Formats: sequence, structure tokens, C-alpha cells
Amino acid sequence: MALKQKGTDAAAADPKKRRRVGFSGIDAGVEANECMKVFLDYSTVDFITARNPDEAGSEDCTSIQPFDLNHFFGEDGKIYGYKNLKINVWISAISFHGYADISFEETSDGGKGITDLKPILQSIFGENLVEKEEFLHTFSKECEYIRDAVTNGRAIKHDGTTESDPEVEIVRVELQGAAAFLYSRLVPLVLLLVEGSTPIDIGEHGWEMLLVVKKTTQESVSKFQLLGFAAVHNFYHYPDSTRLRISQILVLPPHQGEGHGLHLLEAINSIAQSENIYDVTIEDPSDYLQYVRSSIDCLRLLTLDPIKPALNAIVSSLKETNLSKRTCSLKMVPPADLTETARQKLKINKKQFLRCWEILIYLSLDSEDRKSLDNFRACIYDRIKGEILGGATGTNGKRLVQMPNSLNEAESFAVYWTQDGGDADDQTVEQQPEDLKTQEQQLNELVDNQMEEIVGVAKNVTSRGKDKLAELAGQ
Repeated sequence: MALKQKGTDAAAADPKKRRRVGFSGIDAGVEANECMKVFLDYSTVDFITARNPDEAGSEDCTSIQPFDLNHFFGEDGKIYGYKNLKINVWISAISFHGYADISFEETSDGGKGITDLKPILQSIFGENLVEKEEFLHTFSKECEYIRDAVTNGRAIKHDGTTESDPEVEIVRVELQGAAAFLYSRLVPLVLLLVEGSTPIDIGEHGWEMLLVVKKTTQESVSKFQLLGFAAVHNFYHYPDSTRLRISQILVLPPHQGEGHGLHLLEAINSIAQSENIYDVTIEDPSDYLQYVRSSIDCLRLLTLDPIKPALNAIVSSLKETNLSKRTCSLKMVPPADLTETARQKLKINKKQFLRCWEILIYLSLDSEDRKSLDNFRACIYDRIKGEILGGATGTNGKRLVQMPNSLNEAESFAVYWTQDGGDADDQTVEQQPEDLKTQEQQLNELVDNQMEEIVGVAKNVTSRGKDKLAELAGQ
């Protein structure tokens, strides 16, 4: 307020200056990412009665980092009409109810209206968002909420690659009753923390949840704390089998990096094998989830006896072939029966197997053999070019075209191609030398990104599976 008063005095001393500032500027708004914070509250029943939940920074509260709050607030992601706006949202880690504390100095229409915050917050948190008094009561009246959800579930045994906390277990529940209500309470966290996520239809048949819970005993009473979950869907595969699709995996922020996502994937693989599921797929996995998944599957594939001679054959070809002059080509395609064996025994789908196959080839190469590594990259280049443009030696009418994109300029391109049956003039696309140069640059960027992913997973597999890799090297 003092700065505003100071500006008024200066204007009165100079009539010309007063005329310049006589018109109010249009409200620039504030981004939601700048004024809104979300906390996960782990307070106990006794502690919450002695603490005001508005006290951010408590040792029992963990600040979570949503991937982007702006996209909930219109096209520009801004909030208008508030001065010094602060929005703090607390989510109970016991019942997953939420409470929003909104504070500001004043409101005024600066030309873009005053954003109505209530319906926007309700679109994110739904019925979970309650008033302060009710929020405080949930810590006592719903303290058994997690236990109710896991009562009818069963613990899943899995072959873990790492040691796990004996108090932590994975419980499998059908998505109905208490478990369905729990999922509906978790939806806001999914929307906030998983980019591009949408709630699943819990009314559809075949949905299950795997809950990572920590079980403790206090005064002969079992207490459950939710650490993470996975939502999976069983759906029909012709003629008489079932496929398992992982729709969502979320580990709550305070427990990320503790291996719970890894254990969820291992548990799902265990279910698929024990129940003879056709295969396992993941719906739009994040880069990190794909990294963890590929690391697990590469280690699992190393247990298959047929894979070792198949890898040796490819490695020998990479050593002997000279692809640098592009006078010949080599495709790192696995034997068809090996792809099927991986699906039958490990439930790894074909697309995922081919991804892991390339990683395992890279792992089998001598890191000092420059020729083999160059040949490997050339094979990756040919594969990517074939997938995008239709072949290593021809484009089948396809073209890689640079497109403006503010999100990721490094990968801003589109593919288009002509179809049969049109006018000859419409079917002809003359590629200029500069177009071909740009296309080559973009292809190489894609190849570099793919190589980076392969090397990253390979390093992780090496650190976690030294014994299995030693066996492979001894073949």
C-alpha cells in the first residue's frame, strides 16, 4: 500500500505525469504455478488437534510438485483479479480429503474479470475438497480408511530384485466397494502428478488395484499407510486368453525413490506369469516408468537360455560387417521364435521385447570396439528412418517436415505422405538440398535420443545384474 501511495504523490507534483498514469493498466494476472502450493499432510490424530492446518512447512507436511497447475486455469494458465494471492491446499494422507486456504489483499477487475477459484479447485479435487472443520475431523473419523480398502485384498508375493521393507506389502484388490472409493479419492493426486492422465472408468468390468501399504501395529491395532498404487485392467484377448494393461502407477512423493514403483512392476509380472496372462502392456508410460520397466525386463530376459546364442550371432555380425560406407545393411531382428518365447514365459509383449533386445545387444558389445558400436548406431538409424519414412532406401512418398512447436523445439517435426489415386502434380514433392539436410539432422537427433535411452537403461542393468551379465559374457 505504501508504494501505491508514493506513486500518487509523485503524480500530483507533475500534471503531465499524472495524465500518463491516469488510466489503469490491464491486469497481467498471476500464473497458478506461482501462487498455488499443494501439501500432503501426514499428521496423526493427536497432532492435528493441536495444530492449525494452515501452518505450511510443518514436519508432518510434504510439499508436492504438480507437473503443471497452469493448465487447470484456462488457456493462459493465469488467475486474474487478485492482489498478492496465495492458495495453499492440504491433502490428508489418511483419508485423502483436501482443504484449500485462499488469501489475498484485495480483488479488482483489471480488464479480465475476477477468476472464480471455487469451481476450478472443485474440478481438480472434486468432492474431496471440504471445509476446514470437516477436514480436521477426517483425521479421526476416517483413520481406518486405508485398512477398510485392503481388508478384502490379498498380499502379492513377487520375485524382487532388491530387498524390501518387511513392513511394506503389496495388496491386490478388485476395484469395487471400499477400494473404488479409495481410487476416487486418489484421482486428484493422479491429475496433479501424472501428466496427461485421466480418471479410469471404475464401472467398467476387469479393473483391479495393487496397493503398496506400510503396516504397523500400535497397541495391538494394525495401522495402514498408503505409499503408492497401480491400476490395472484385465481385458479379453482372442480366442481364449486375457491381456493385462497397466493404466496408472503412482508412488506418493514422500516415498518416491524407495523402490516401490519397481516392486509394483515386479508384482504385476508375477501375477501375469502365475495366471498365464497373454502379455502385459502399459498405457502411455512416462519416460522414467519406461526406463524402470526396460531395466526389469532386460534382467528377466537374461534368464532365458535361447537369448544368449541369438545375441552372440548379432554381435558377431556387428563385428564383421562394415556399415560405415553404407554399401550393405544389417537389421538387428531377433528370431521370431525367441519373441514368442519371451511372451509365453515372461509375458513381455512384442514391442517391449524389441526395445529390450536392442539394449541387450548394446550390453553384449565390447565398449572398446568402435566399429561394432558405430555399426550398432547405424542399425538404430536405419530402423528409425524406416519407421518414420518407410524404409532405409526409399521414403514411399513420406517426408519429414519441420514444424513450429513451443513445447519441444528439438523434436518439432511432422511426417506426411501422398496417397495413390490423386493427380500426378499433387503426388510429386520435390525435395530441395536444404530440405534433405534438415531431414538428416532431425533423424540424427532422434537417433541420438534413442541411443541415450539405450545407454541409460544399459548402465542401470549393468549395476543391478552384474552376475547375469557375467554369465552372458562367458557364453
